[in-house]
Amino acid sequence: MPLGLYISVPFCRTKCTYCNFASDVFSRAVFDRYVSRVRSEIEQARETAQQMGGRFEPRVDTIYLGGGTPTILEVAQLERLFVTISQNFAVERGAEITVECAPGTLNPNTLESFARCGVNRVSLGVQSFVDREAASVGRLHTRDIVFADIDRLRSAGISNLNVDLIAGLPHQKPESWNKSLTDLIGTDVPHASVYMLEVDEESRLGRELIAGGQKYHAHFVPDDDLIADLYETACERLNAEGIEQYEISNFARAGFESKHNLKYWTRQPYLGFGVDAHSMLRSAIGEDAVRFSNTDTLKKYLAADEKERTVISRRASIEEMFFLGLRLNQGVNFRGAADCYGEEASATLRPVIDELVGEDLLDCDSEIIRLTARGRLLSNEVFERFISGKPELVTIK
Repeated sequence: MPLGLYISVPFCRTKCTYCNFASDVFSRAVFDRYVSRVRSEIEQARETAQQMGGRFEPRVDTIYLGGGTPTILEVAQLERLFVTISQNFAVERGAEITVECAPGTLNPNTLESFARCGVNRVSLGVQSFVDREAASVGRLHTRDIVFADIDRLRSAGISNLNVDLIAGLPHQKPESWNKSLTDLIGTDVPHASVYMLEVDEESRLGRELIAGGQKYHAHFVPDDDLIADLYETACERLNAEGIEQYEISNFARAGFESKHNLKYWTRQPYLGFGVDAHSMLRSAIGEDAVRFSNTDTLKKYLAADEKERTVISRRASIEEMFFLGLRLNQGVNFRGAADCYGEEASATLRPVIDELVGEDLLDCDSEIIRLTARGRLLSNEVFERFISGKPELVTIK
């Protein structure tokens, strides 16, 4: 089965107030060191897979550069990453190659580089088409810049576009949210991601909200009920326009679903490179699968090749099949689970499933279980019920 490759670029022009990712504003002086470090990690991928006990597969059918803001790199730095990938993996013809972009970071040289590197999909971190809302969380773009970038991408031959929106930004009201949805629909992009704002204590906005303060526009953040209403409005409007929900946060026109992200939710193998990048491979040494990850600190990543390995037992694999598969609107097929792990696969989780059905969090028929509309709003709580214990973590240098 071909791999998906994820390349983490943890550099940003500015740090959004809600962000808890392993990304930040760094001096450009470190960019070359980081790119060289990632290239070295790519070159050692086969050796790393063997060391971690995973099966290495050289074929690749999806590549995803995320961050951070990958387009903050110089063109030469971006191209060195793609050259190193092509030298160490067999990238299939027609592979989905995605780059995340912050609006306003595209220029003619970058677009020409995309063509040389085979980039055929771009994800734009818009978050809101209302300038006041975008600015309140530290975004540097405006609505007009977003429209101009979409036009530039299409003129460069890239029409497979995603736009991210966040429900729950400061100052957001139903009227302004509907304006963002109208603008999104009007762009005619084939894919959209809609996230509900999560208050994370590791973010500046999250700390301010928890403290009850007013910095970062924290006192203008909508309450949970309104955020849920905004999300449900997005589901209704996008589905009505043929941009159909296929995963909790993702919507697409037919044939434009994210092939790379589907690998995560369907437990297909992938390798991640860079700060806080994660990998999953089929096991070569007895467990069902093996996961491993890099440090989430830039300084440590540049200094050492330390990875954390997670043992995925048969039981854990069954649980993952259910709680990852439930992210998808198609749900989890009992027959598929039985084919992979035997009839006991669903039997072991039947008590949990029955409880969640009784709480109107899951729909269940003889073949398939799916999240209900209420279950999507409370998905994290649903998924926690499928996890029987903490994974065994091993640090490997």
